[in-house]
Amino acid sequence: MKKIFSAALAALVLTISVPAAAQSSTFNLGRGLDIEYSILKSLARSYVDTIDYTKMITAGVNAMLETLDPYTVYIPEDATDNFAMMTTGNYGGCGALIRKRTDGPVIIYEPYANSPAVKCGLEPGDEIWEIDGKTVVGETSDKATDRMKGQPGTDVKFKVFKGRTKDTVDVVLRRERIHISSVEYSAILNHPKAGKIGYVYISGFTEKMSVELRKTLESLKAQGAERLVIDLRDNGGGVMDEAVKIASFFVPKGTLVVSSKGRDPKMNQEYRTAEEPLDTEIPLLVMVNSSSASASEIFAGAMQDLDRATIAGKRTFGKGLIQSVVPTPYNGNVKITTGKYYTPSGRCVQAIDYSHRNEDGSVGAVPDSLKKAFTTKNGRTVYDGGGITPDIETHPSYYSRPVVALAYSGILGDYALEYYKTHTSIAAPVDFHLSDAEYEAFVEYAAGKEFDARSAAEAVLDNLMQAAKQDGLYDQFKAEIEALKAKVQIGKREMLRLKKEEILPLLESEIAVKYYYPGAGRAITLRTDKSLDEALEAWVKSKE
Repeated sequence: MKKIFSAALAALVLTISVPAAAQSSTFNLGRGLDIEYSILKSLARSYVDTIDYTKMITAGVNAMLETLDPYTVYIPEDATDNFAMMTTGNYGGCGALIRKRTDGPVIIYEPYANSPAVKCGLEPGDEIWEIDGKTVVGETSDKATDRMKGQPGTDVKFKVFKGRTKDTVDVVLRRERIHISSVEYSAILNHPKAGKIGYVYISGFTEKMSVELRKTLESLKAQGAERLVIDLRDNGGGVMDEAVKIASFFVPKGTLVVSSKGRDPKMNQEYRTAEEPLDTEIPLLVMVNSSSASASEIFAGAMQDLDRATIAGKRTFGKGLIQSVVPTPYNGNVKITTGKYYTPSGRCVQAIDYSHRNEDGSVGAVPDSLKKAFTTKNGRTVYDGGGITPDIETHPSYYSRPVVALAYSGILGDYALEYYKTHTSIAAPVDFHLSDAEYEAFVEYAAGKEFDARSAAEAVLDNLMQAAKQDGLYDQFKAEIEALKAKVQIGKREMLRLKKEEILPLLESEIAVKYYYPGAGRAITLRTDKSLDEALEAWVKSKE
């Protein structure tokens, strides 16, 4: 066994022999590989316990890559399906978002439109207890998901407990190639001053999404859209070529959208639009925030530099590095940062310091001394230093501490499933509203669940009490602290009623998605989208 391991390891490791005096990067690489191979060989020969070499070597590779940048990563064979889904939006399977606890069934949380799950009658709240005759109880969510996925055209059999009828049935599902659309929602917004505004929300830049977007934009124009809003908030990016194709809808053919530069001369390229535009005149607003990254920033930056669109929202994430995917032995891949992206004016959107960011991952404060000025097509000054700074900065709504805890606990989604089981239909998303009585039913449901309902003030006070105890000061100020705690402390029901304005749109969105798929949630949250409203008001005023 040891000989086999040593031979296999030797085949994988390339030892580079150069003179010791030549202290070059090539020599250092060869020396490092020699040291690593020597250690592994010694472990294989002498270590007292059995070694999981796959786990150890993968950990070593990951630790090695972490010294570079956050985006150079190893993708082992068992993660390639997930990687392909993120970049293409495609995978072979059932077409449903699921939830799973180790000691329970697979719960159908959200089927995708026109998916195999929908075609075979699976609905939100249905419980899968067996997959191909084998129980799912005791399995992790990942394990159950792996068994549900498979080659398109193959069948998988589920034993299902139906949430609405309470029947237990056998369901045979034929897997398909699942495509998750990045063009998540579109609509005509009627603005009192600007008339009809075509609105599109894009969740990612997956392969061929530009084809879907073109059809959507053509439809909006046919409905009389006089302006367009492309919403890239929380869009983490994806395929760069798609960003270039989308830019081609709005600027003349042959326009420079982005350029790349890297160590390899092959990385030094310009990317220009290759198709005739859809409309070069229609006013365009692009919404971004601190989670808009990569391809989102390429598109937004190009539109800003070319003075083709107004950018609104918050400064973007600041991810302007290019990754190339290189195959590794045994069906894995390594994603390597090989260059940087530059907008038409010459700006690099990559954050100057990508290792130190705000809590939400966005770019931290960039000193003016580190920023460089660039000029747009019409002579406006824009700056680099990290991300794209919007032309119109908006103030998004922030959720209070207990509402965030409520959302992350999954209680909103769980209640939406219960609602779905007892209501066969609801109004269209734009018209759907929960009554006061229905919201009160939710209050009673949520009050019986475990989540951190403390206000920010109460949480701070609890931390103060803990610090006072550690410092031996609690007894001295006990009466004052307890009195203050009594004033700020409220029960779950009171908190849920107090925060109704925040919670209600989130709850209605969760419910609507169960009936009308993901876009329905966006239709509801737009009602209370203060950042979009603020951007539209400023945008319309600037065009008057």
